[in-house]
Amino acid sequence: MAELEKLQMYIDGARVDAAGGEAFESLNPFTGKAWATVPRGGPEDAERAVAAAKKAFTSGDWPAMTPTARGHLLRKLGDLIAENAERLAKIEVQDNGKLMAEMGMQLQYTPQWFYYFAGLADKIEGAVLPIDKPDMFTYTRHEPLGVITMITPWNSPILLLTWKLAPALAAGNTVVLKPSEFTSASSLAFADLMEQAGFPKGVFNVVTGYGAEIGETLVTHDDVAKIAFTGGGQSGAHVYEKAAAGLKKVSLELGGKSPNIVFADCNIDNAVKGAISGIFAATGQTCIAGSRLLVEESIHNEFVDKIVDFAKTARMGDPMSMDTQVGPVTTMPQYEKILGYLDVAREDGAECVLGGAKADRPECGDGWFVEPTIYTGVNNQMRIAQEEVFGPVLSIIPFRDDEEAIEIANDVVYGLASGVWTSSIERAIEIPKRINAGTVWVNTYRAVSYMAPFGGYKRSGLGRESGQDAIYEYMQTKTVWISTASDVPDPFVLK
Repeated sequence: MAELEKLQMYIDGARVDAAGGEAFESLNPFTGKAWATVPRGGPEDAERAVAAAKKAFTSGDWPAMTPTARGHLLRKLGDLIAENAERLAKIEVQDNGKLMAEMGMQLQYTPQWFYYFAGLADKIEGAVLPIDKPDMFTYTRHEPLGVITMITPWNSPILLLTWKLAPALAAGNTVVLKPSEFTSASSLAFADLMEQAGFPKGVFNVVTGYGAEIGETLVTHDDVAKIAFTGGGQSGAHVYEKAAAGLKKVSLELGGKSPNIVFADCNIDNAVKGAISGIFAATGQTCIAGSRLLVEESIHNEFVDKIVDFAKTARMGDPMSMDTQVGPVTTMPQYEKILGYLDVAREDGAECVLGGAKADRPECGDGWFVEPTIYTGVNNQMRIAQEEVFGPVLSIIPFRDDEEAIEIANDVVYGLASGVWTSSIERAIEIPKRINAGTVWVNTYRAVSYMAPFGGYKRSGLGRESGQDAIYEYMQTKTVWISTASDVPDPFVLK
């Protein structure tokens, strides 16, 4: 039996074990077997990390750096990620089971966020105000918040960290990261690159363990200014509640139940590919999954036939293989949750036209695989249409006209993403205006960029990541008043 790789936390520029000496195993979703041990941190470790981040924010090299100098470090970090993209991708595939074909491209693209915010770091300008008071010189400046707690999920650990980390560092903050206990390995490897890039110790810290054991310390700590969280809605609401007690700033990127709307005038073959991409890419384990496919009645049957035929060709198996198209579910609890939803769909009367069970194919080995699954006969009130499954499970819902499509699309508590498939320029412009979602893709799906703001409406979250909007999520505005008057007026009257 191969010896398990021993991982360590990264606090104040040093590799350390948990203060209590405990650790837990990280499992490979394809084999179902342990491959590494991860420190099981506790409140003492969280305290140490926050203290290191506070010290780095208030003293030493980091606060003395100009924004331009911070940009140079971010660019160096981007270069290092590019050089190590394949190695980092392999770590993530081993830890979370996503496809090497996707993670390789994802890690090659990740440096662009650091390049973008490196360039933005020294372009955040205050303003001189043409104030209405005589003898006053008044201006604004944007300043970093301080220590940021970042809590990231298990589906795309480095990418979703990057969306937070790049703007936070560009703004001048320091960070304590708590990655998912299921997929901590790549974040710990990422810490090596931060050190190599030359970031001062304490600027970036990684503590690992269970949220129930260290999360509250990281969220409620008096020295933490903001929490940036990506994950499930229930956990996000808990973080929001705890942070509110300390009036902390919060950004939340939560779940989704995204409508992917197919109109009869679309290019059907392209729409089929878009629907496949929306739900079966990444094994459906993405907050932007197009898990509700709304199809106009006149093409419903034709579309169902085409998408079922296409989905049947999906190759399942070893996620390290570049030929694999659908990999395993990342965690055992999530695997069991998805299988439970298959029972729910059956009980609610949905018709399973593909899949509907765990995958027992030889190429799936001992991994946690679920067959690509498609349901028809779904109405929007069924649990399978209202609740986030977070797996390769698609609900197809017919609609009569544009009005009903919009009504169904918006009739859900989430509002993260959506898709529209049409050849009508009028629909391409007008329908996105009426969809309650932070992102609307037209004749495409799952496109993201460092330039484009991303975030949710309704219970899909608060705040925005990526684009220029993101850096202001990690800054606060100060107004400075300088009197040029030679005499102080009546001190008992508001100026």
